[in-house]
Formats: sequence, structure tokens, C-alpha cells
Amino acid sequence: MLDIVETVMKRLVILGAGLAGTMMLNKLARELDEDWEITIVDRDKEHHYQPGYLFIPFGIYSPDDVVRPKTDFFPEATDVIWGEVERLMPETNEVILAGGRRILYDVLIIATGTTPRPEETPGLGGKLWYEDAFDFYTLEGATKLGEKLATWEGGRLVINIAESIIKCPVAPLEFAFLADSYFTEKGIRDKVEIIYTTPLPGAFTKPIATEFLGDLLEKKGIQVVPDFYLEHVDEDRRVLVSYDEQEVPFDLLVSIPVNMGSDYVESSDMGDDDDLNFVPTDKETLQAKDYENVFVIGDATNVPTSKAGSVAHFMADILTENIVSFIAGRPLTAKFDGHANCFIETGFGKASLIDFNYETEPLPGKFPTPFVGPMSLLKETRLNHLGKLSFKWIYWHLLLTGKDLPVSTNMSMSGKTRQNGRKHSNGQKKELVEAQ
Repeated sequence: MLDIVETVMKRLVILGAGLAGTMMLNKLARELDEDWEITIVDRDKEHHYQPGYLFIPFGIYSPDDVVRPKTDFFPEATDVIWGEVERLMPETNEVILAGGRRILYDVLIIATGTTPRPEETPGLGGKLWYEDAFDFYTLEGATKLGEKLATWEGGRLVINIAESIIKCPVAPLEFAFLADSYFTEKGIRDKVEIIYTTPLPGAFTKPIATEFLGDLLEKKGIQVVPDFYLEHVDEDRRVLVSYDEQEVPFDLLVSIPVNMGSDYVESSDMGDDDDLNFVPTDKETLQAKDYENVFVIGDATNVPTSKAGSVAHFMADILTENIVSFIAGRPLTAKFDGHANCFIETGFGKASLIDFNYETEPLPGKFPTPFVGPMSLLKETRLNHLGKLSFKWIYWHLLLTGKDLPVSTNMSMSGKTRQNGRKHSNGQKKELVEAQ
């Protein structure tokens, strides 16, 4: 008589079908055997190419350029659940959806990203919202801002970053540069005063990039107001007010509101200490700090690097390897080094590029190969701009489907120029050392 062995299917659940979640779905569908069922959960059926939001206010992209059905990028026969996550119960390996449906998992990936929350700042999102105050981190906001700019005749344009932890940290700078270009080409730049207010002490978080980007802002006549921590917006007077009572008046406000992770993180008591609903995550293995069978990727993490698509891409390679190791009972040996790279639109058909990680700040040089590049780091070039535009095709056809790209997962120093003993303000000669 034959023994009958019953196979127990195991379930890996991915929360979030944005870039990070969709990449993991495609990569793991190729890696896991038939004993594993992969389920992906999301509330929205449309996928948005969020880097494209930046271009919509200036008429470079239309909404149709940045929206496609999410299922176009799922493997065949993917188990998809459309619904809102209400709470996690990691002690019992359960996901609770709005309406009460429960999903059991053996391994969970949190990829639910971050969203702008204008309501977190008093006076933001009120009667001026989408009239004279806009965001461009949502499709609706970017579209309505484009309608406003098309008829705006000038005045005091203020770009405000409400909180330092935001998705795509260079996007506000890009908006400032593109606004300068846009109004110049319309012939009204002399009628527009551009003010850039930020909680950071300068244009960026790292000294060399801050100097480069700060110089660009100065050359373009864009005033920077540093160390500005927004407390509230006085809508009647059209004034931004900081916690230390600085005031910045505006005619047109472009807001980068507080960014927060999903609310279920707080209701599940899984958030970090900043009350921003980001999940405490091992910055190297991407395993949730308190739950060994829970992993976190992309903007949902609290790791100390940029919340950007490139980071999610580099994380995905590491996380795939570690999840396969975890399932096999092996140590998690793949380590994420904080690698991030970002094109920075600087206007007039040019862009710059930065490449950095946890330990190394953005440096000048060539990317991705030394000497040849073809991209230039911390330098304005036409080729960098074309690279930024071509990234949309790469995103739809390669990134989302989890294919490998010819860029190293961990940051390489090849082609970068170290700057030793650098002084930023006294004119001391720079010592340049080519990285090996």
C-alpha cells in the first residue's frame, strides 16, 4: 500500500503593489518552488509612475504617461487581494483587512510605502488647497498645479518642505530648478520670486552635494531659507509660520507635506519612535527588528537612507536573497549598504546625478563605469537629462518586472573622486584623489 503524503502549501504575503511590492512579487515568483503561494494585497488597481509627477505641472508629461493597471505587471495566475489593510497581528501571523477578512502568512513583506499628509500641518489642506497651495507628490496635486501654472502671471512662489523625511528628497530641488526654467521660457521669470524653505541646514543632507546644489540655486536666483520647521500655515495672511516664529509670505505655495507610512502600522503597534508609521527595520538584512518572518522594503522602512525608487530597487535584490535564505533556514548573509542614486533635473534640458550609500556621501565622477560613464556625477549635463527621461521606459519594462539592471546592487567607488581635507567656504585648494 502506498503512503500518501499531504503537501501543506505555505503562503508568502506582500502588502503593497507599488514599485517595491511588485518587484518582490516578480523576483520571488521566479525563486520559490510550488510549495509556496504568493499573495499580494493592495487597495488601488492603478500603478502610478511617481517620478513622473514632477513633470506634470510643467506640461512635460500628462497623467496618461504615468498611470497603468497594476495587473499588467503581475505574473500570470497571481493571487491578488484588493483591499485595505486594517491591522497586523504578527504574533499569530495574520493580516486583518477592512471588513474583517483575515489572511494567514508564513512570511510577510511590508511594502506599503509612504504618502503625503497635508492634514498633519495646521492650515495646510484647507481653503487654499488646490487654489493657491498645491502638492506635486500626488497625481491630483500635480495635475491641478499644472493648471494653475499655465495661467499664473507671477508673484512670490514658495516651495516648502514640511518634514525632512520625505520620498524622493531631491524632487523639491528639481521642482525649483524646473520652475526657474519654465518661467524663463514663458518670459515671466523677472515677475516670479522663488523661495525654497527647508528644515535642513542647506540644500541637501551631505556637504559636497549641498555645496554643488546650493551654488546652482544661487546662480538661478532661488533664495534658500534653511532650518525652517513649519508649524502652521496662516491661510488668511498667506504666510508660513515656523516653530521659532519665522514667517515666509507666499502668493503661490508648493508644499511637500509631512510624509507618513500606512496607518495600520500604528494600529498594529509596529511603528518607530517618530510617530511617522515607518517600520523598525534592520538596515542591512531588511528584516523587521521585532519579527523574524516579517521583512520590510522601500519607503515603509525606517532605515537611514533616501526614500526613493532606486533604493527600493537595490533593496529588492538583497531582500530576495535573504528571504530565500530565511525559508531554507540559512543565515541572512546578504547586506544592503544603503545604496541610492538619483537624477536631479536642473532645468533647460540638463540634469545632474548623485550616487551614495550609508557611509559615502555623493561624490563627483563618472557613473556607472569610470572614465567612460556615460553619466556624470554632481555635474550638469544634457546626457543626464536624457537618462532621467529614459528611466520611465526602464521603470515600466525592467524595474517593475524584477529584471536585472547593469548597475551594481551595492555602491561602487569606481569612477568616483574622493575629496580629502575639503573646506567649503574659505577657498582652500581641493585635494582630489581618484577612487580605485
